[in-house]
Amino acid sequence: MNRTILLIVLSSTTILFLSQGALAEEKVFRVGIIGCDTSHVPAFTGHINDPKKKTGCQVVAAFPGGSADIPSSANRLEKYTNQLRDEFGVEIVHSIELLCQKVDGVLLESLDGRPKLEQIKPIIAAKKPVFIDKPMAANLADVLEIFRLAQENNVPCWTSSSLRYGPGVVNKDVGQVVGCASWGPCHLEEHHPDLYWYGIHGVETLFAIMGPGCETVSRTQTKDTELVVGVWQDGRIGTFRGIRSGLSGYGATVFGTKGILPGPDYKGYVPLVDEIIKFFLTGKVPVSPEETINMFAFMSAADESKANGGAPVSIQQVLEKARKENKLRREAEAARNKSKS
Repeated sequence: MNRTILLIVLSSTTILFLSQGALAEEKVFRVGIIGCDTSHVPAFTGHINDPKKKTGCQVVAAFPGGSADIPSSANRLEKYTNQLRDEFGVEIVHSIELLCQKVDGVLLESLDGRPKLEQIKPIIAAKKPVFIDKPMAANLADVLEIFRLAQENNVPCWTSSSLRYGPGVVNKDVGQVVGCASWGPCHLEEHHPDLYWYGIHGVETLFAIMGPGCETVSRTQTKDTELVVGVWQDGRIGTFRGIRSGLSGYGATVFGTKGILPGPDYKGYVPLVDEIIKFFLTGKVPVSPEETINMFAFMSAADESKANGGAPVSIQQVLEKARKENKLRREAEAARNKSKS
């Protein structure tokens, strides 16, 4: 077997011989971060860059981003940006385009879902695989457009809450799942649909257990509580209870053909970050766009139901509305480009 040997002169008296295989083994997948305004940024970076874990990935660059009209973004942006630079040695860059030149894959971490469609466009243009932290967007039309752009350009792209990977999501022996009741905090943010901001965690648990296929959604709301009921195409029922006062934490009850058991426990970010690392190293997306789209349509339909006094809303109805918005948006953009030429 032929093997190329590279000779590297370290000094006038020291010569190091390395095979190409040895050099390849040392190659690290370089990760870039967009959006330094969430606690996920130092938490994810600390795990990925821990030399003891030898993850095969390294966060090497970041673009701060941030949203001035969301206090939880504006008030933390400088702190986490400085922490990335000073504690982890991450290079802070002034544009997404420059970041893409320095990395092999991207963590789109912006706390605000509104800018993510525009932020992901240069990532897709650079053909970089990307994980999008929650919320993926601030409306269903943007979710659909992000997946369309990624698919058309063959760019691996996915999103998930850390609650999807809580221990016990899939290993409880209940037999065939016939229903689920999940719960969790549901604080609201004025620039996002109600469940997109924090309720998304409990909704992610619900879909991790039930899978895609929800067809209709109805919602009951009081001052401190949301109750959202989804009916799946096979007749199964899944519910999400969003809590804004009193009890806290996450949980679920899983109803199955062999028993009724508690759902997953929440064990922090590490299980999700391990899935992200695996994604970067393999290029394989662990959560399908179809399931994610169904989940965001569920949350959007919940807002439509609220506006209609709790009446059931069809998932197909909200998807068709979002697709129409995207069609009009693309037509308007084409018209603008034509007028410029």
